Amino acid sequence: MRININADIGESFGHYRIGNDSVIMAGIGSANIACGMHAGDPTIMTETVRLAIENGVSIGAHPGFNDLWGFGRRQIRMRAIDLQHLVTYQIGALMALAGAQGARVTHVKPHGALNNMAHSQDDVALAVARGIKAADPDLIFVANANSAMTRAGESVGLKVANEAYIDRRYDDTGYMLSRERDDAVIHDPEEAAEQVVRFLEEGAIISTTGKRVEAEIHSFCLHGDEPTAGVVLDAVRKRLAAASIEVVTLPELLG
Repeated sequence: MRININADIGESFGHYRIGNDSVIMAGIGSANIACGMHAGDPTIMTETVRLAIENGVSIGAHPGFNDLWGFGRRQIRMRAIDLQHLVTYQIGALMALAGAQGARVTHVKPHGALNNMAHSQDDVALAVARGIKAADPDLIFVANANSAMTRAGESVGLKVANEAYIDRRYDDTGYMLSRERDDAVIHDPEEAAEQVVRFLEEGAIISTTGKRVEAEIHSFCLHGDEPTAGVVLDAVRKRLAAASIEVVTLPELLG
């Protein structure tokens, strides 16, 4: 079996540093790089692209709302066309910086509140999908499994990679628990590794109450800004290796 691991990365800004990108990049298959709206800046983006190239990691855009103060985790209502353009704009910025180093952007994953809204709101999901397609119709849309994003991506002809999270717990609908809950994030490396293997073995997302929500999962996401991200990733990779599951890039998996 082959699977992808992706991580939200490059989320520093100016003199402020968030996460341990070099450690995370060494253990993933694909990187979702912040594009300057919720985090990141031209230099951080350039440095993160270079790090991805050095590690053989596929490069993805991680567009979010224009919300540095709130790290893109606050919902912003926008006209669909404005949101579409916002997504295309951010992808284009990363494409230019990646192209300057002879690399290309291969996938897109929305960030934070934008991702949360697009999970269940058809109009938001479609605006994101159209924004991705306008930038490059060959881009892979990384979408929450069983979400409006999956349907929107398929409806406009994009390749879709369904994802679940390594370090988040789920409710009975198959969606992540709110970060407002103390138990939303998994910090224990062994628990996170067990969740990944169980989801793959059962072909489903398993909620905190034990409910199964069937899901075809192509990729697992790790939040690179979590302080435990490095040790969690190491535990997951060891469990996958023990189960003879290979970690590959998104283009290798879906190409």
